[in-house]
Amino acid sequence: MFEQLTDKVHQDFEARHQVREDALKQTRRLTRFAANAIRAIHRDERRNAEENMVEAEKIVAGLLKSLSDYPEFYFSGYTQDALKEYIEARLTINLIEEIPLPSPEELNMEYSTYLRGMAETIGEMRRRCLDILRQGYSDEAERLLDLMDEIYAILVTIDYPDAITRGLRRQTDMVRGIIERTRADLTMSLREQHMQQALRDFEDRISIDGK
Repeated sequence: MFEQLTDKVHQDFEARHQVREDALKQTRRLTRFAANAIRAIHRDERRNAEENMVEAEKIVAGLLKSLSDYPEFYFSGYTQDALKEYIEARLTINLIEEIPLPSPEELNMEYSTYLRGMAETIGEMRRRCLDILRQGYSDEAERLLDLMDEIYAILVTIDYPDAITRGLRRQTDMVRGIIERTRADLTMSLREQHMQQALRDFEDRISIDGK
């Protein structure tokens, strides 16, 4: 009996070990493709971004299938964090490109993972805004700030324990600070633009009066 038990335990644990090792490998690849997609979209390399997302989607589909019988690995920190990065990349691209966002059901994602990924897009939206503001104030930066506000309005209503949301409350608190800093940056850029325009108008009037 002990020999049979030992054999079964070894077989089961070996199978789980292999599944876990493969999941770790795939989650690292998923994180890499998601990061490359975000980097590409910030460079306006849309095709490159989507190519990376295609590869990421293949990995997600593989993880969903291979871990369907191993929920302890699917809901582990490393898997959910990688899926969160995937969600962040997908939503960031759609927000920047003004494409409707896919629902959690369409992506086969847990609500907590989806919302945490959405919260992460705030940092990417700020990055995009700052890139835009280097060229001066624009309506596109204002549009992104409005999206950030809408996302925060959703997140702030999710008031449940961390055991359910997996740390979403802490992310929401960070999101608020990021949005406020971005709003201040946009306000400063707009004021600077108005001041520069006022100076140009003044110079024009001086030039006309001088004639």
